[in-house]
Amino acid sequence: MASIPVIVKHQGKKYDVEVDPESTGEIFKFQLYSLTGVEPNRQKVLLKGVLKDDTLLGTLSIKPRQTIMMLGTPSGEGKDLVRPAEQIKFVEDMTEAEAARQEGATPAGLSNLGNTCYLNSTLQALRAIPELQDALSKYEPSAEGTSGTMPQLDLTRQLRDTYKYMAETQEAYVPHTFLASLRNLYPQFAERSRTGAGYAQQDAEEAWSQILSQIRQKLRTTDRSFIDTYMSGEFSSELVCDEPAAREAGEQPIISKDKFLKLNCHIDGTTNHLRDGIVNGLKEQLEKRSEVLDRDATYTKTSKISRLPKYLTVHFVRFFWKRETQKKAKIMRKVTFPHELDVVEFCDDNLKKMLVPVRDKVREVRKEEEDVERAQKRRKRNGGNTGDDVPEVSNPKKKDDKKEAGASADGDVEMTETYKTDAEIDAERAAQLLKMKKELNALIDPELAKDDGANQSGLYELRGVVTHQGASADSGHYTAYVKKTAPIDPKTGKRKEEDGNWWWFNDDKVSEVTADKIEALAGGGESHSALILLYKAIPLPTAEGTLE
Repeated sequence: MASIPVIVKHQGKKYDVEVDPESTGEIFKFQLYSLTGVEPNRQKVLLKGVLKDDTLLGTLSIKPRQTIMMLGTPSGEGKDLVRPAEQIKFVEDMTEAEAARQEGATPAGLSNLGNTCYLNSTLQALRAIPELQDALSKYEPSAEGTSGTMPQLDLTRQLRDTYKYMAETQEAYVPHTFLASLRNLYPQFAERSRTGAGYAQQDAEEAWSQILSQIRQKLRTTDRSFIDTYMSGEFSSELVCDEPAAREAGEQPIISKDKFLKLNCHIDGTTNHLRDGIVNGLKEQLEKRSEVLDRDATYTKTSKISRLPKYLTVHFVRFFWKRETQKKAKIMRKVTFPHELDVVEFCDDNLKKMLVPVRDKVREVRKEEEDVERAQKRRKRNGGNTGDDVPEVSNPKKKDDKKEAGASADGDVEMTETYKTDAEIDAERAAQLLKMKKELNALIDPELAKDDGANQSGLYELRGVVTHQGASADSGHYTAYVKKTAPIDPKTGKRKEEDGNWWWFNDDKVSEVTADKIEALAGGGESHSALILLYKAIPLPTAEGTLE
């Protein structure tokens, strides 16, 4: 049945809303909540009396463009703050949204609506992708949902609105409408608990995958989906029969190209590091019919990466189905992972040729930067002393190896030497470093340079972690860690240096932690262990030698 356009008036504002005659008053209130911020339980919708949650909207004879009154105010504090006229404001004079945007402000947490920590941690980790937030801010759903859902229950739209509201507060946000939309699209997340009242716990990785699936369908960049641009990689795979008889009979390997949204880290008794698990995940055995042998045979599929996305998701496959308990049991083994991940070894030969020169030059530039920094520290530690006891890197250098001749008072030729100042040495090193960065940019393969959403070096830095505490996917607790982003200097327009700390999102509780806390997430018991890692391609210099 076609939706009916109506006008909802609330506090002097008018909202255009599409009403689905087959939905209930409760769904309609969630629509209004996404528009007005007034929680459903605080709303009074006047539609032939006060609208009840279980009323079927199709029974109310709603007419197109009918005006409906809504009463109610949000429960959140700060809604009555008035923007002061002064340009310079103290924190206590700012609106909630302005305070939330200040440097050092604690980001918003998410309220747990009953075993929804799996969703809260997923949303917080995905929020660490600035390109996603930018693309969502420009997203507008079609007039009618392509899957039969109303625009107001479009999951991508709800993600957009959720992040928008979170950016405007430091208080915990209640993701009612996003959760309603998720459960509407994927009823598995509406499963009731078997052990008590309320909803059942769910797997954060499944929520992550389903959210990305929806974004992939709806959110687009210029010529393709956002996910395919920034978060999707590609495998070049070879499928070979394990039996020599098949090869002797002339059976050829099957070559294929497959897209992927995550790298799986398979864990067995020999897996100690993330690399071990990725190697395990890139090779798998399967059974299929061999036309040459005219029967089923075992095949080995070996995959190499032929495209690396800017944002790489790595999934620790820690859960498996245990028949005895009829639950997804957890593999407790400790598996370490790096803050910087080099994936060049997992790539095919063609991609390796593009990445290796850039990766090696990155390391060369970093070594030069470290040398410069050490020299400056030594000079500072020595109080600017340029004596022989100062290490060579900070010694004064001769401007020219040639000796200048001059006449002395007694007529002998006097030999003199000219030395460089510390400032001149620093300027030379800075110029050399800038030259190396320009050379680094020139090494980027033109094909990769045109792909805005691809990794161009094979190196990634860790930006987000979703963790799980407990013994099974259907129980326990999920949290998220997101690395702090350096603020932008208002004077220069450039980002300041990061302090290396992380935000820990534990539902509505948000706290700042140091990097060593991340080291403790390798697992080894029922304590918090990493389940999903979000890596970002390291930034590379532009043709001018500067970082964007």
